[in-house]
Amino acid sequence: MSLNIVLFEPEIPQNTGNIARTCAATGSRLHLIKPLGFSVSDKYLKRAGLDYWDLVKITYYDNFGEFKKSIGDKKVFISTTKEKSRFYTDVEYTDECYIMFGKETAGLPDSIHKEYMDSRIKIPMIDNMHARSLNLANSVNIVMYEALRQLGFPDMI
Repeated sequence: MSLNIVLFEPEIPQNTGNIARTCAATGSRLHLIKPLGFSVSDKYLKRAGLDYWDLVKITYYDNFGEFKKSIGDKKVFISTTKEKSRFYTDVEYTDECYIMFGKETAGLPDSIHKEYMDSRIKIPMIDNMHARSLNLANSVNIVMYEALRQLGFPDMI
C-alpha cells in the first residue's frame, strides 16, 4: 500500500526536501515533474531532507505529458486553492492514488484544472486575500496524513 505525492514544477528546494522527508517517513512515493526550480544535488534540498533522501522512492518526469502517460487511468486528486467547495476530507482516497500539488508561485496550469475538475480538493482557510495559501510542504503533509488515516496508516507504527 502506498500513496503517490506529485509535485508539479516545484521551485523551492527546502519545500521539496521537507516533502521528501515526510514521504520517507510514511512510505509514500514522490513524483517530481520538471522543470524543477533547483538542482536535486542542491545543498538546501539535501539539508531539508537530511539523511532521508536515499529512503524516498522518487520518479522524475520531463513534463506533465510524460507523467500522465506513465500513470494511465489511475486516480489523481489535485490540491488547489481554486476549488470552491470540496475539502480534502470530503473525498475517499484509495491505495496507490496520486495527489498532485502545483508550483509555489503559480499553482497548476488551467489545462490540468480542466482535466481534473472533478478531482479537485482544497484545504479550508479563512476568506482573506492576504492569506492566499499555505506553505507547500505544510499542505502536502495535511492532505497526505488525511489520506493515510483513511487507509488505516498502512505499514506504519
